[in-house]
Amino acid sequence: MKIAVAGGTGAVGKHVVEAAGGAGHETVVLSRSTGIDLMTGTGLAAALAGADAVIDVSSTNTMSAQKSKRFFGTVTRNLREAERAAGVRHHIALSIIGAAEVPAAYYAGKALQEELLLSGSARDWSVLRAAQFHEFAQQLVHRGKVGPLQLVPTMRSQPIAAAEVARELVAIASGDPRGLATDLAGPREENMADLVRRYLRATGASSPVLQVPFPGAWGTSMRDGTLLPGAGAQLGRQTFEEWLSARPA
Repeated sequence: MKIAVAGGTGAVGKHVVEAAGGAGHETVVLSRSTGIDLMTGTGLAAALAGADAVIDVSSTNTMSAQKSKRFFGTVTRNLREAERAAGVRHHIALSIIGAAEVPAAYYAGKALQEELLLSGSARDWSVLRAAQFHEFAQQLVHRGKVGPLQLVPTMRSQPIAAAEVARELVAIASGDPRGLATDLAGPREENMADLVRRYLRATGASSPVLQVPFPGAWGTSMRDGTLLPGAGAQLGRQTFEEWLSARPA
């Protein structure tokens, strides 16, 4: 089958393209690097010709609720319109565990993305809510450096490898639409500051890590377990330590 991957050059998207190719599927990457603008819809019609499914793992680098909603709302609407015109049978979106319960900051856009799919009349979609990725610790290192300190939000998480999420997305795309799929998280709960310390140690850095409790509903959700998987969630296999060991030098 032919699978289009929105955001196919990103941190998750590259794994989705690899997993889809490994499963024998034809892939087309929907990104600016391939001449497609998800925000304007430029190039979507031609790219989706003959596609059986679209996996949306597009993302935006913002903590602004309004900017996040603008991005995910626009991209979802553009993809859905182009999919209907092209006759695409299955739309798969990656969301985040807890985003619908706490639609704040970046999560506001993911909550809107879910809402647009759930409220539509068609039932040709699947949504996979996943926990934070192991790679999130690396992203926090790049974003949270303040002088000699490494600032990290006080956060409980059950992280999973992006590659495992990608394989599950491809498996979902290969079947019939599921609606809300079973949540997916990693094998164990972790403290985010501890993950960052372990990442820094593994990469030879020695910056002191300072936990910072974020204010508001979003910060509370990081600390109170809202972002953790429920009892019925599907759990991945690779631990954070195994992911660290497997990273390229």
